[in-house]
Amino acid sequence: MARLYSTEHQPETFLVVELRLPRESAAHAELRLAEMVRLVESAGGQVADRFVVSLRQINPAFFLSPASAGRIAAQIAALNATGVVFDAPLSPAQFRNLEKVCNVKVLDRTGVILDIFARRARTHEGRLQVELAQLRYLLPRLTGRGVEMSRLGGGIGTRGPGETKLETDRRRIQARIAQLQKAIEAIRRHRATQRRRRLRAALPTAAVIGYTNAGKSTLINRLTGASIFTADKLFATLDPTTRILVLPHGAQVALIDTVGFIRDLPESLAVAFRATLEEMNYADLLIQVVDISSPNRTEELRATERILADLGLAARPRLLVWNKTDRLDGVPARDFQDTADYPHVEISALTGEGIESFLHRIEDMLTRDYVLDTFLVPYNRIEQLTEVRRRGQILHERYEECGVRVTARVPPSVAARLSRYEVAVNGRPVTADKEKMPPDGKRF
Repeated sequence: MARLYSTEHQPETFLVVELRLPRESAAHAELRLAEMVRLVESAGGQVADRFVVSLRQINPAFFLSPASAGRIAAQIAALNATGVVFDAPLSPAQFRNLEKVCNVKVLDRTGVILDIFARRARTHEGRLQVELAQLRYLLPRLTGRGVEMSRLGGGIGTRGPGETKLETDRRRIQARIAQLQKAIEAIRRHRATQRRRRLRAALPTAAVIGYTNAGKSTLINRLTGASIFTADKLFATLDPTTRILVLPHGAQVALIDTVGFIRDLPESLAVAFRATLEEMNYADLLIQVVDISSPNRTEELRATERILADLGLAARPRLLVWNKTDRLDGVPARDFQDTADYPHVEISALTGEGIESFLHRIEDMLTRDYVLDTFLVPYNRIEQLTEVRRRGQILHERYEECGVRVTARVPPSVAARLSRYEVAVNGRPVTADKEKMPPDGKRF
């Protein structure tokens, strides 16, 4: 009788180890452990069990004490787990020593995040950035990859005089890193070209930022009708997108989605995604989305503040968006004591609650410096109104014998370009002549 074998992929099982630092509260450590579990699950793994180790000091060889490493190895064997994840950045030597003791795959926090990024990257740009981060992470850890990495290279032309396979692999990785850096730099130049086009078009921009899984992509889908992938996972979307949002009075703004933040963002990722993150440097407004239902929202806010400070964006105009109010069962959250410096709104991107007031708040913040002008634009210069419609708030529009009379709130730069057509500023007539004569000086 034929035997049937299952071809279904079996997910890897991991023991998640939380390293509790000296003077760290148990509540804070539990929140970090819960986030690490979610990272493993977002990477497609299963968590067999959790293991908490209280550290008195960091051991250079294992990060934790050798006795604790032995207890972790025993727990792995009892669970029959395929790997172990440490919620801490491990050095190459610590990787090697822990692999010898545990005899399974050893990962740290950065390795798990890199794996999630590799799974979620869809565009060519995203894949290049993830590969660069992975190679930079792998390069100093080549010596911990086992005996096979130290054998001599085989085959004609692959073996130098006394060169080991480890050295060959290192040279190949360094060459590939150089290629990726050139490709990403080309993407950065392309982004700069797109940015210059936006600046020439005088289109205001707003960068949607926030901790991972705060609901940024759901919000952009709600506002613009986009179809960005969303899921209740960390780093559900990775590739940046830009969408045009039309505000209540007709003005347009470019919404830029960004990579989700996370505490202790690996440096290799921050460097690789520099071309994406630098878009925030040119945003007129930062829309910071916060999961109001998260029990760890205070720590998530602090992590976001640290990242923005590192990027030099702490003083940029910002609107704080408390998202996921639908998860509060109708009980309003009054946890604004740490955010008194920023205007804020409460919304649910999923249900649409609060979106209308949110849009008006964006409009108010982006048009704070706008001026009230009335223009009389002749019909043979009607194209001059395009920028008013795109960037301004048209309050009144009337077709007259000699042209179109428009009263609108516009940026000072637009008002300056259309100054020859002004008939009133802040409700006061500019000159009596302009009321009687078309603004280009020609009579019809």
